[in-house]
Amino acid sequence: MWFKRSAAPKERFLIVCLGNPGAKYEKTRHNVGFLTADLLAEQCRVPLRKLKFHSLYVEVTLEGKTAVLMKPQTYMNLSGEAVREAAQFYKVPLERILVIADDTALPTGQLRIRRKGSAGGHNGLKNIIDCMGGDGFPRIKIGVGAPPHPEYDLADWVLGSFSAQEVPVMERAIANAAEAAKVLLRDGIDAAMNQFNSAI
Repeated sequence: MWFKRSAAPKERFLIVCLGNPGAKYEKTRHNVGFLTADLLAEQCRVPLRKLKFHSLYVEVTLEGKTAVLMKPQTYMNLSGEAVREAAQFYKVPLERILVIADDTALPTGQLRIRRKGSAGGHNGLKNIIDCMGGDGFPRIKIGVGAPPHPEYDLADWVLGSFSAQEVPVMERAIANAAEAAKVLLRDGIDAAMNQFNSAI
């Protein structure tokens, strides 16, 4: 009798796009990750509506790779809980968890892709690092600019909306972030870094 070999486990990626749920936060600086997830889902022609892992999520195929696209619904500071739950369920290692988030240290519209690193003061990244026990996951950071003066409250800044002048810049940045995610999955992080780290 011939026995079939069991299929090899599917190599999945998690694409974790950070933000805060609710209409109040929809177009704020802190939600550029969510906006990137929406664009990727639109490009894949799939609705991002399933609720599991404390996230809205959908499984997509990007550049021939299987990926779980996630918008954690825990609010930004507890994003790691959603990541940990999905990573455990799908058995995804840190190096295949791509996080897309805002960054106030970068000029508005600039991307910065990193293989790993500290949270850099970002509470969502910090919680992911804490929950996952390490910082060895790639991330695409989307610059939203710094507050206009040192006394300006950072929370008010990231929870604020973009100016009319910033909107087209951020639309390009979000499109670039979505494309960078595809390049990273298809060609690897070095290719994505070379192509997008200086793009505005």
